[in-house]
Amino acid sequence: MARQDAFFLPPGDWVEPYVLAGEEARHLIGVLRARPGDTVRLFDGAGREGVFRIESIARREATLSPIEITQGERPDGVTLAVGWNKAARRTWLLEKAVELEARGLVFWQAARSQGAVPQAAKETWQGPMIAAAKQCGNPWLPELSTLPGGIDELVALGRTFPRRYLLWAGPEAGLFDPAEAARGDSLLVLGPEGGFTPEEGRTFSDAGFVPVSLGRRVLRLETAAVLALGLAFWARAG
Repeated sequence: MARQDAFFLPPGDWVEPYVLAGEEARHLIGVLRARPGDTVRLFDGAGREGVFRIESIARREATLSPIEITQGERPDGVTLAVGWNKAARRTWLLEKAVELEARGLVFWQAARSQGAVPQAAKETWQGPMIAAAKQCGNPWLPELSTLPGGIDELVALGRTFPRRYLLWAGPEAGLFDPAEAARGDSLLVLGPEGGFTPEEGRTFSDAGFVPVSLGRRVLRLETAAVLALGLAFWARAG
């Protein structure tokens, strides 16, 4: 049986009366031609999802009543910290982070970053993640954040994780163990396209970040990111 169409309802809108508006309502009404009495699945990106009956439809919104609502517990997972980069494939990375069940995605200001990381996550980043969640059925969206203060902020964040890794191509790096990383919450740090500076490498090492490698090849940032998330995803499923 095909999975029921899903629609995103922000966490703050899960109150009576339940109203789906905006682009989500346009798709439900104008594209899928839904009618009163039909049922749809809603999710809020924070583990809450439910089956709803459409009670009424106006031109730009639909009013719904809940049939069943469930709230999941946030699973352990990997938070990926990526050095800010003017990468054309940032949207692609946001999508893959949802599909591969990343717990969080952090963009940090590295010494070799191209440009300045925004002071906060942009609202436009949410759209690709919502689309990916609909496609794969994941009720959780990664927690997005930015660290404009650079490595000091990232080191401070790392202290809140029981496991923290530095994806590093240096000879001192051991092979990444996804089973170990998947055992609870972990923070994986990637540099920008230009890599880490020696000073950054020493700072991370002094702060207890374990250097790990993804293999014998030097990978592009987006390749390393999706490979690390994919390996951890596979390990959690085992």
